[in-house]
Amino acid sequence: MNAKLLFAATALAAIAAAASGIAQADEADGSQFALRIDGSRTRAEVAAEAARVPLTRSQEPAGSRVLAPLRSDLQTQSVRAQAIDALRLGKIPSGERSL
Repeated sequence: MNAKLLFAATALAAIAAAASGIAQADEADGSQFALRIDGSRTRAEVAAEAARVPLTRSQEPAGSRVLAPLRSDLQTQSVRAQAIDALRLGKIPSGERSL
C-alpha cells in the first residue's frame, strides 16, 4: 500500500513540475529584449567622458584615511627591540599555541 501511495505522489509531483515548465515557456519570447535606445551623443563623446572618470575619482579605498595619521616620537628600532624582548620572555604568544 505504501509503495502505491509513494508512486502516485511521485507521479503527481512529476506532472505538476512538467506543467509548471510548460506554463513558463511563453515568458522567454524575447520581446522584453527588443528595446531600442536612441542616444544623442557620439561614440567619441562617450569615450572622452569615460577617460575623464579616473581623473575625478579617488584611488584610495573608502575609509582608508578616516583618521588623521598618528604621530609618534618612538623609533622603529626601539619598538622592534621591545617586541623581541617580550616575545623572548613569553609575554607575547606565538605560533599555533597562541590561542
